[in-house]
Amino acid sequence: MRDEVLEKRVTKKRARLKLPGIGMRIVKSSVAILVCYLVNMLRGDQGMVFYTQLAALWCIQMYRSNTKQNALQRTVGTVIGAVYGLLYLLIAPLFIKEQYIGRVLSWVVISVMIALVLYTSVLLRRQQAAYFSCVVYLSIVINHVQDLDPYRFVLNRFLDTMIGIAVGIVVNDLRLCFHPDRKTLFISGLDGMLLDENEMLNSFSKVELNRMIDDGMQFTISTMRTPASIIEPMKDIRLKLPVIAMNGAVLYDMNEHSYIKAYVISKETAQVVRNHILKAGLCSYANVLIDDMLVIYYDDTDDAVNRELVRNLRTSPFRNYVRKPLPEDEAVVYFMLLDDKERIDTFYQSLVMDGYAERLRIITYDSTDYPGYAYIKIYNRNATKENMIAYLKEQLSVEKAVTFGTIPARYDVYIDTEDANRVIREVRKKYEPIFK
Repeated sequence: MRDEVLEKRVTKKRARLKLPGIGMRIVKSSVAILVCYLVNMLRGDQGMVFYTQLAALWCIQMYRSNTKQNALQRTVGTVIGAVYGLLYLLIAPLFIKEQYIGRVLSWVVISVMIALVLYTSVLLRRQQAAYFSCVVYLSIVINHVQDLDPYRFVLNRFLDTMIGIAVGIVVNDLRLCFHPDRKTLFISGLDGMLLDENEMLNSFSKVELNRMIDDGMQFTISTMRTPASIIEPMKDIRLKLPVIAMNGAVLYDMNEHSYIKAYVISKETAQVVRNHILKAGLCSYANVLIDDMLVIYYDDTDDAVNRELVRNLRTSPFRNYVRKPLPEDEAVVYFMLLDDKERIDTFYQSLVMDGYAERLRIITYDSTDYPGYAYIKIYNRNATKENMIAYLKEQLSVEKAVTFGTIPARYDVYIDTEDANRVIREVRKKYEPIFK
């Protein structure tokens, strides 16, 4: 046991020391800088490549929607800054005559006009473009040489920025794969797959998943968790498809907060199961759907672990714990029991002996949160991930599905490590193959 603990600590330490990979945003930024140099060379070095590169880098974003938004902000800011910059160049000869007084006066005028630049951004309701307006304006009034044509100078500064915006948009839209697989349904597990040790997705997973989903990838997750425990770790992922939750018992729409489909235990069978549980002297949690609301009927108990379980879970607004017997007219999505491992093993054997394992789907596993305790979950016989995947494929008119999991021979793509980046890279290989 001690060796296993030490091994886990060493593994986590190595994971923390591992250098992050070089993402496509870094690569594209580098390419954009080079393209800016080449474009400026084709212009005969008439522009100031520094401002072209600044504009290009600003448009290299994680998501294409952000690129378009930033490009619009930069364009508006460029126009405002160029107009006021030209205005200053036209009026500057009127007061820049005396060496010292004219110099101080020019500073005053530039400072006053910067306020006009900012105020114009506010009037146009483009406050986010204010910074770019100031950059363009100052680049014109500070760098201008007196003997140069102001109109031509301002035009070149304007072109510098607009070329950078164009370069940023084009480079950010580049991809190695020209045939993304939008006809396949991709399904990944959650725990031990996408989530890290803090039960959260890392930055790489968030960016790549959202990028591919926005691009049209049909992606969802399949997990033993209830929807309530999925919402927090997946809150930053723009899932468009419903998720398979509760071990295949339900299909849940994360955006509408509604249950699309559920395999339930009939009310008659549910009462038989509950009586069997009561006969064994165990505490149970009956999960019931009532108008898209998950209601959990549970038995009062003196067991400290079960009391703590309820206290921790009932804080979620998506779970509704009711301390009362299961009503006779309610079908059940699944029963959950948590108790001493020996008592759970004994009860499981009794379920098998009495033939419940043939009529229902029963799984049992040790608790990681409560050492010495174990779970039993009892589902409808048809409540499987495979059945729910088949149903989802039918609803989406999809013929092919690719699953990612940690159990050999059960999933299409076997993931042998708890590295979320590995999962996303495997998904990306399938969705965006370089060679079709």
